[in-house]
Amino acid sequence: MKKEKVLFWIVTGMSGAGKSQTINCFEDFGFFCVDNLPVELLPKMADLCSRSGRPLQRVALGIDIREGGFLRDFLSTVQQLKHQGVDCKIVFMDADDRALMRRFSETRRRHPLGTSVQVGIKEERKQLLKIKELADKIIDTTNLTLSDLKQRILELLDARNEHTEMQLSVVSFGYKYGLPTDSDLVWDVRFMPNPNYVQTLRKKTGRDAAVRRYVMRTPQAQRFGKKFFDMVTESLPHYIREGKSYLTVAIGCTGGRHRSVVMAEALAAYLKKHDYKVRVHHRDIDR
Repeated sequence: MKKEKVLFWIVTGMSGAGKSQTINCFEDFGFFCVDNLPVELLPKMADLCSRSGRPLQRVALGIDIREGGFLRDFLSTVQQLKHQGVDCKIVFMDADDRALMRRFSETRRRHPLGTSVQVGIKEERKQLLKIKELADKIIDTTNLTLSDLKQRILELLDARNEHTEMQLSVVSFGYKYGLPTDSDLVWDVRFMPNPNYVQTLRKKTGRDAAVRRYVMRTPQAQRFGKKFFDMVTESLPHYIREGKSYLTVAIGCTGGRHRSVVMAEALAAYLKKHDYKVRVHHRDIDR
């Protein structure tokens, strides 16, 4: 029987970060899904899917630390699959420690590592560091609703279906609410003029023309914007040559409402002029 090309999305990451919900999202988008699959069955699963025809060409698999051989065999097994021609992508689900603690408390579940929840989270994060570094996409669910999560998965699938070289996301955020952990590049713009100290601008956002003019009014801000945009644009071809399909640029200010929003919108517009497909998300604009 002729083997067909198989696309595997492997969903892994921190316990409590939303792996099962992510698998459900893939299933809603027409994927054949298996949650908590033993690592040792991955090659056999790939072989069965490649011989089954169209129904099993799009597959999403949930694998996590509950599976006994996960840490020992996962990376070598994924490399084996890639050498066999399986199109294999790793999606790493993450959230900050506070969110994970809250979720375990709400569900009254024990941590899979069998220790206290706080110690288990710390140890799991340490053990999964190498896998996270090699992931094709990291999704931080700390502040995501289920609808937001579905949109993130849809963006991944759209990027694959459109055969684009790279899918770019530009995110604005507030440092007071923490770094977005799924970002690849992070830039701090807290040195720019702050509209929060101007009474008429405080309640507006970086989407308002008056705020944009205030933030970008100085020659220093304008020079920085040009150098920053050029630096990002010049680096993108190098990421593409390294095989990176998704890149998230995060721009932060204190509260995530003014300066970071201005710069995120401006960077996205600049990248679009250079024919990149860009999505913009303002994480903290409504806080």
